[in-house]
Amino acid sequence: MTEDTPLLVIVDAANVVGSVPDGWWRDRRGAAERLRDRLAADGVPGRAGPVEIVLVVEGAARGVETVPGVRVESAPGSGDDHMVELVARAGGRPCLVVTADRELRRRVTELGAEVAGPRTVRP
Repeated sequence: MTEDTPLLVIVDAANVVGSVPDGWWRDRRGAAERLRDRLAADGVPGRAGPVEIVLVVEGAARGVETVPGVRVESAPGSGDDHMVELVARAGGRPCLVVTADRELRRRVTELGAEVAGPRTVRP
């Protein structure tokens, strides 16, 4: 990897959206779209340099579209398993996984990823 290689930021949409009790459960897809749009507009605060943002959605949020600046991936099964797979496929590229899920954090750090909590991308 070169120093120009963008940091791969993988965002656990369900976990980040669920971190604030703002009624997201009434419209899971809409909540994921609002998170996607905020990420596209604001990026990842506090991260200098280029980043590639991947928002992983699952369940009722599947089908949220990719927008410039944020690639959206609908997990075919478990969102956690899909995020672990994305880190594993990164092949040593720097990765940051945004989630509060303890088990997911453990799994991705074993693969060399950095982790951060939902507040990293949520006001």
